Amino acid sequence: MKNQALYDYYLAHKHRDFRKPFREEDAKAFRDPAVPPVKRMAARLRALLDQETPVILPGQKIVFLRTVTAPPSIFAEEEWEKIRSGHFIHELGYLSNLSADYGAAIRTGLLRRREEIVSRLEKARAARDGEGIDFLEAALSEIDAVRAFAARYRARAEEEGLPEIARVLSRVPDHPAESFYEALQFFRILHYTLWAEGEYHNTAGRFDLWAWPYLRRDLERGELTEDRAAELLEDFFLSFNWDSDLYTGVQLGDNGQSMMLGGVDAAGNDVYNPLSRMCLETSYELKLIDPKINLRVSKNTPFERYLEATRLTKAGLGFPQYSNDDVVIPALERLGYGTEDARNYTVAACWEFILPGVAAEVVNIGALSYPKAVQKAVYRDLRNAPDYESFLERVKDAVREEAEDIVESVKNLYIIPAPFYSVLMDGCVERARDISLGNKYNNFGIHGTGLSTAADSLEAVRTLIFEERSLTPAELIDAMEKDFAGYELLLHRVRYELPKLGDGEPGPREAAAFLMNAFASSLEGKRNERGGLFRPGTGSAMFYLRHASEIDASPDGRRKGEPFGTNFSPSLYAKSAGPFSVIGDFTALPAAKTINGGPLTMEFHSSVFRTDEGIDRVARLVKLFVDKGGHQLQLNSINRERLLEAQAHPEEHKNLIVRIWGWSAYFVELDKAYQDHLIARQEFDE
Repeated sequence: MKNQALYDYYLAHKHRDFRKPFREEDAKAFRDPAVPPVKRMAARLRALLDQETPVILPGQKIVFLRTVTAPPSIFAEEEWEKIRSGHFIHELGYLSNLSADYGAAIRTGLLRRREEIVSRLEKARAARDGEGIDFLEAALSEIDAVRAFAARYRARAEEEGLPEIARVLSRVPDHPAESFYEALQFFRILHYTLWAEGEYHNTAGRFDLWAWPYLRRDLERGELTEDRAAELLEDFFLSFNWDSDLYTGVQLGDNGQSMMLGGVDAAGNDVYNPLSRMCLETSYELKLIDPKINLRVSKNTPFERYLEATRLTKAGLGFPQYSNDDVVIPALERLGYGTEDARNYTVAACWEFILPGVAAEVVNIGALSYPKAVQKAVYRDLRNAPDYESFLERVKDAVREEAEDIVESVKNLYIIPAPFYSVLMDGCVERARDISLGNKYNNFGIHGTGLSTAADSLEAVRTLIFEERSLTPAELIDAMEKDFAGYELLLHRVRYELPKLGDGEPGPREAAAFLMNAFASSLEGKRNERGGLFRPGTGSAMFYLRHASEIDASPDGRRKGEPFGTNFSPSLYAKSAGPFSVIGDFTALPAAKTINGGPLTMEFHSSVFRTDEGIDRVARLVKLFVDKGGHQLQLNSINRERLLEAQAHPEEHKNLIVRIWGWSAYFVELDKAYQDHLIARQEFDE
């Protein structure tokens, strides 16, 4: 640990002592219904930053700390209800799950951006473009508010006799960063401001791609030692955690602060570099839930890189999460993304593939439940199906109906304006339009949940109803409706004796491929009102609990109320033949057609990582997954006994970190339903 005192300060949460509530009387400045929402957003950010107190913690280098808790909405309740009544509102209504072009802003400086806005504002006024004028004036106001707040921090550094911090803040964010230290501080200011403006699930994007040139230059010139660089990086990683308890999420930890490492640049060149490796090492050293590390890999990735990443998995943080360029980039190109843009992909809060700077996509706008579609087909059509193939066609119809319902439900989307975020996105200033109204890419993503439950259910129907004819459709429906009460022998057989996805048997695998193809075909040709398409995916998010609570028992033996497996993974209670069997099944599925994202998630007992030999085996397993064409993978190092102990004695395990779906959290802070789901997952020990 380079700065143990600062690290201990964080663990003790002493920084929270500086917090104070927002002064409600200041809300008058941004609650006037006669003022356009985009200008109200600017007024709210100004009010928040005016109330903030610059605080520099002992030994801290990367500054900016939230001292004021969240301000109220720019809309009064009755005004917001009126908006909701005429629009589809996604989640909280704010922009989320995007990646700003941090690198471009850091290379440019806010003064240059300000000049661009002023120039464009003159044109908008000449053209009497009222909407453009409102946006540009709001963006200008926010830039000035951020610059003024940075100046207050600089003054505080000078008062406290901290010349190094004062010097850095004399350059950024006004001017382009010229050093690694300045680049890190510039990012912190931008990232801090996005959260303060109201956006959430703000990612860190492709950090090593844009930050490495600064570090390389400093090292080559002798202006920075590797040890000093590591100290700055550690401080930078800590900065993601200072305010994270204030950030929006399903649970504490679900804040979307994902960092992508590796991959290729726009020209197709590998960008993994010494900074990439330093990030893995720093994450391992700190063992904090933010930032959440993702790693882009391909068939050309050296094995040593997998070893480096697996050593981080050993820490039990639930990352890195892997994305396979060999699958993802071509799949994005087939969806219409330009090659250079596709090569620049990163991930959103959890796993969804997004493009920095150019996309205004809603990658989690809905979720389709495969088991619900199967249940609908069983209840409605199974009695009249002459054969399995005919029944599958009815399942395909049910999947299409579910997809069409989602598409229909998300029309007339309204997103609260985000003028500062717009400043960090390509084209918004030039078009004089807020990012909430769209950008180059405007696609919507839909999760696909419960794939294994649905595939295993189809295999049960095929075997029992059409192959053996040992069960009638009426009996199966009755068993499902009664949660298998009175059907205990049937429950045991379908739950434990029939093949499951991940076993290596062809039946469930073919059923899963059928379902994924049906999902993909159901969305082909459909466009949203912003001109974007709908991307099907393999993720589940919290829907492994929600969707499971909405249906009866399943033909595969899942009891009513029991959750689905997480993401693109075997059913929760299915005990597969082993990790190689699971990888074999899931890499054989058509993930390139459902490329919104969603990893194969696997748990390994922590004892697997105790030796170099064990780490080598896991690393080779990851390489196998990638070489076989898997699209996304996430591994956990867990210990069920320790989890049960933490459930019983949470006060003794406050720092135990686990991976939930696309994010990591402190186990004892989770709702029990999420704790129980993690405990129930299959745990491989070799």
